[in-house]
Amino acid sequence: GATYKAMEFEGEVIENMSMESRFTLTNMAVEAGAKTGLIATDETTRAYLRERNRESDFREIKPDPDAVYEKTYEIDVSGIEPQVSFPHTVDNTKPISEAKGVKIDQVYIGTCTNGRIEDLRIAAEILRGKKVAKGVRLIVIPASRNVYLKALKEGILEVFVEAGGAVLSPGCGPCVGIHQGVLADGEKVLSTQNRNFKGRMGNPNAFIYLASPATAAATAIKGEIADPREYL
Repeated sequence: GATYKAMEFEGEVIENMSMESRFTLTNMAVEAGAKTGLIATDETTRAYLRERNRESDFREIKPDPDAVYEKTYEIDVSGIEPQVSFPHTVDNTKPISEAKGVKIDQVYIGTCTNGRIEDLRIAAEILRGKKVAKGVRLIVIPASRNVYLKALKEGILEVFVEAGGAVLSPGCGPCVGIHQGVLADGEKVLSTQNRNFKGRMGNPNAFIYLASPATAAATAIKGEIADPREYL
């Protein structure tokens, strides 16, 4: 793994990622054991700061021309399917084609990893006009007050409520097992958070699956882990 190391991400895919997606990627670097995840600043970074009246804080941060790396990995993402992490470790991953069909009791969309406005938008796109499967609980928690307000103004929260979901105030909530969404013994949840070890969501006898907001929305509709591409 990358224990106590720094992971730097670059390439065409990274350059075309939104800041929200970059935040998710670097957030997950820690789950590989890394001390930090890095992406060079660029015009996307500048635009993100400009939207928040902080363009004056922009600094060009990039690797030195003679930077030396311990290891370099080149990954072709063109054929990668949506992924799902199975209990009880983040790296216990399977492609959606092998994960489909697992019955789920609860779906949780939110957290610092996947609760930003673009995450809520894609989940709402899939859920619009549809209903959460019988016997499944859908919990949605925007990552911040600003995200909550933006989702409210765009009508996104209304989509979740009309689908049968519960929208809660910004915060960690069930991600760390502190309130509203703590699982019962034997229950299975598909969550957009970043960790799924035993007891993470408040009950060591529950099972946590991790996936994207799109996969979470599709799963909420079907009542079992589902491929979001069927709804997009």
